[in-house]
Amino acid sequence: MKKSLSILSLLSLCSLPAGAADIDIEITNLTHGSFFTPFLVAAHADNVSLFASGEPASASLQAMAEGGDISGLVADAEAVNATLVTDPAGGLLAPGQAASTSLNTDDAPDNTRLSIVAMILPSNDGFMGLNSVEIPSEPGRYMFSVNAYDAGTEGNDEILGGGAPGDPGFPAPPPVMATSGTGGTGVAADAEGFVHIHRGVLGDADPSGGVSDIDATVHRWLNPVVRVVVTVN
Repeated sequence: MKKSLSILSLLSLCSLPAGAADIDIEITNLTHGSFFTPFLVAAHADNVSLFASGEPASASLQAMAEGGDISGLVADAEAVNATLVTDPAGGLLAPGQAASTSLNTDDAPDNTRLSIVAMILPSNDGFMGLNSVEIPSEPGRYMFSVNAYDAGTEGNDEILGGGAPGDPGFPAPPPVMATSGTGGTGVAADAEGFVHIHRGVLGDADPSGGVSDIDATVHRWLNPVVRVVVTVN
């Protein structure tokens, strides 16, 4: 009986499509006082990327990086048959907190790359980006330290605003508003025009003025900002 079961198990493994993956993903916010908007987690083909460093951001990336809206990137990913999970944290991911999810690409074995994005708050157009990393084929636990990027679509003025693409300022949902200032005159006015590693926020210590509405004692951060652990089953 044991021999028969072993043969059946071997036949089952041999029937899996090449490149198929069953993975668990844990995303941890490593910052002291920043939040992340809903994440997009996508397994996709190796000729697909959600963004490219040194290149202008797409309109979909801009919407995510400036206001946390992942709907455009979801549509882009669905159009190329990506395997998706959206908002695994069920809203904002708070400092020091983690969110978990799973992906299975048995039905899409060409989806061998993993990308994860979410806006970092408070920031004008900052986002964390795990960009098209190869999903390991061997069972095990793999850790990735993820940097923050600047979409380059908006000047980093660091003042409160609506967060819609093209509008100055950063959105401030209640947890962010609770530690944000007002009355800032603005830090930087010009957009860089291309995606690049974020240089971090400046902030200040003046809650009712100064150059920034970001509290430097709470919200300043250094890379990496997120840890992603991928467990291949």
